[in-house]
Amino acid sequence: MRVVSLLPAATEIVAALGMLDHLVGVSHECDYPLEVHAKPRVTHCAIHGGALASEEVDRWVSDALAAAGTLYSMDEALIRRLQPDVIITQRLCDVCAVGYESVTAFAATLPGPPHVINLDPSSVPDVLQDIRTVGAALAVPERAAEVVAGLEARIATVCTLAAGAPRRRCVVLEWIAPPYRSGHWTPELVAIAGGTEPLGRVGEDAARVPWEAVLSAAPEVLVLACCGYDLTRTMADVPLLGARPGWEQLPAVRAGQVFAVDGSAYFSRPGPRLVDSLEMLAEILHPELFAGRFPARAVRRLAPHELAGG
Repeated sequence: MRVVSLLPAATEIVAALGMLDHLVGVSHECDYPLEVHAKPRVTHCAIHGGALASEEVDRWVSDALAAAGTLYSMDEALIRRLQPDVIITQRLCDVCAVGYESVTAFAATLPGPPHVINLDPSSVPDVLQDIRTVGAALAVPERAAEVVAGLEARIATVCTLAAGAPRRRCVVLEWIAPPYRSGHWTPELVAIAGGTEPLGRVGEDAARVPWEAVLSAAPEVLVLACCGYDLTRTMADVPLLGARPGWEQLPAVRAGQVFAVDGSAYFSRPGPRLVDSLEMLAEILHPELFAGRFPARAVRRLAPHELAGG
C-alpha cells in the first residue's frame, strides 16, 4: 500500500500506526517523526511566514484566500509518479493544507483512483476517530485500536487527577497579532486539564477577537499557542503583547502565569500529540498535581522581564 499524506497530523497518525514504510510522499510541513524528512515533498506554500511580521502573515493569508481560495499547491507530476493507493487530506481549515475539493478532483484523474481520506476533526473524540479511520483504510484496525486505547488512558489519567482541582480561567491565544481566540478541541483540552476557557469556542474555528475581549476575560493563566509557530517564533511576538494597553493589569501577567508553547507541533496538530498538549496544559494549570509527571516538552514560562510592558 502506497500512502501520500498532505498534512502533518495525518503523517503522525500513519507513524503511530507503524506504517511509515508505506508513506511515499508528505506535505512540505510534515516534520515528525524525524524519518519523514527523507520523504518526497508533494506540496508547496507561496509564503514563508517566518520572514514576515505576524500582522503581515495574517493579512497575506486573508488576501490569498479571498483571491485564490488556497495557500498551497500540489506537485501533481510527482504525485502521479508516486502512484498512491491512499491520499490523506482534510477539509477542516483552508489555512492548514491544500483545499479538499482540489485534492479530490486531482485524485479522480489518477489510476485506481486512490482512496481519499478526509480528516475533519473538531473535538478530541473526533481526533481519536480519525486514527481509527486511517487504521481501517491502511488495513491495520487492530493497531489503531491499540493506539487509541493508549491515548484514552492518558486522557483519563489527566481527567481523574484534575477532577477535584479548582477551575482556573485559562485563555489560549492561537495568534498574537492580531489576537485570535482558540477553537475546535482546545477549550475541551483546557476543561479536561482542570480549567475554563472564557474566550474559546468548542468545535468552532479559531477567530479574531478585539484585545478588549482578552482584557475582559481576565485570564488567571495565559497560554500562547500560535498556529504554525514553534516556541522560538512565538517568543519573538511576546513584545507585541507587552505594548498592548492593560497588559500589565491582566491577572496572568501579575501572577507570572503566562506560558508560550510550540503550537505548531502540539496544539494546532490534531494527531496523537494532541494528548501531549493536554498533558502540557495540565502541568501549566495545576503544577501541584502534575509537575514532573510528564516528559519535558516545548513549554516556556515567561520571566518577569519578558512580561514587562513596553
